[in-house]
Amino acid sequence: MGLRPFGMLNAMAQGASTDYKALVCIFLYGGNDANNMLVPFDATGYANYAKIRGPLALPQTGTGSLLQLGALPNFALNPNLPDIATLFNNRNAALVANVGTLVEPTTRAQFLAGQMLPSNLFSHPDQQLEWQNAAPTGGTATGWAGRIADTLNASYNPNASIPMITSVAGDTLFCNGSSSTPVSVSPGNISGASCSEGTTECGAQLATAQALLTFDSGLTLVQADDSITTNAYQYAKTLTAATQSVSALKTVFPANNGLATQLKQIAQIIQVRAALGVNRQIFFAGIGNFDTHSDQLTLQNALLAQISPALAAFYQATQELSVANNVTSFTMSDFSRTFQPNSNTGTDHAWGSHHIVIGGAVKGGQMYGTFPQLVLNGPDDSGTNGRWVPTTGSMQYAATLAQWFGVTAAQLPNIFPNIGSFSQETLGFI
Repeated sequence: MGLRPFGMLNAMAQGASTDYKALVCIFLYGGNDANNMLVPFDATGYANYAKIRGPLALPQTGTGSLLQLGALPNFALNPNLPDIATLFNNRNAALVANVGTLVEPTTRAQFLAGQMLPSNLFSHPDQQLEWQNAAPTGGTATGWAGRIADTLNASYNPNASIPMITSVAGDTLFCNGSSSTPVSVSPGNISGASCSEGTTECGAQLATAQALLTFDSGLTLVQADDSITTNAYQYAKTLTAATQSVSALKTVFPANNGLATQLKQIAQIIQVRAALGVNRQIFFAGIGNFDTHSDQLTLQNALLAQISPALAAFYQATQELSVANNVTSFTMSDFSRTFQPNSNTGTDHAWGSHHIVIGGAVKGGQMYGTFPQLVLNGPDDSGTNGRWVPTTGSMQYAATLAQWFGVTAAQLPNIFPNIGSFSQETLGFI
């Protein structure tokens, strides 16, 4: 069971809302090398890419070659993303270029002068937190999804039997609000921990455990933990009842694929949204490790080969559930990686990255933002080896998703305090 402060669970709500919306975050832990995810395909652009990338350059033709995008022919996707290419060409997916953590719009010159920069750039833990909280520093108590829940939960989910946010990838800052808290689900084990002994023994153990939770120790932390655990038992019971009351999904998710298992669990929870009384939901999933300091082609290609069919199956499941236009999935990651390889046929920590957004409401088949000039020591390079200065802030990316979800323009500054630093607060990809 996910031991989070789940909140007391009410009776199952009746009826479904026609205004249902869900956001699904897929976090690529470790820093996905977006330079090998989205590649220039025109003759001049590819030649420049191949020259600088050297041993990491993906072939333009032949075995394992790049997938030219029909809707964006001057660019191509990694050969291990065929499903994403199909979704993009069918206008159900969009690409957002050179996104990264920013306090305000920043140029190379301003970076070199140290003006108004996010804290601890190129650090895994700090940049993961700053993507998840859309703040200049990782040192906050809340994430941007949690702040959305604080803002919208009372309006959209007044009769919900679970919180607005569900994580299937553990405890994250992204999910934390000031007044709202997430639920945490172990994918494939929605009914909670199991007991391997006999029925009588398991029943006795459960009764004893629950009896201990009623003991008043007088210690604040112990009582708080008991409350969390009590709610976890009730949460497991409620969600199990809801999911067991419906037929299994017909969509086939890839086997032996951890991300697919997480997304299948999310689809199953979306399937019972009416029983749970939710009109708005946010989900968090994750996959790693993209920290490819060596042997990058092997490691990254294997990870992308998991992501592509998993996201395609999830989109198919939303179609099966008739909510494809109501569910938007999107990627986040620590950062991209250096355009110039290191000596171990890998790459090191960088900054601006490219991201994927999928859903029926997405204005797909297009690239949003500004693709960087792939020039070492050039106008978009923060140094000399291809750490691109972002031309789009991560909070602009997040604010676009939030506004589609139901956050008003007037509410955006409450969730993204620095959004006013950007003349264009949202990007229009949805």
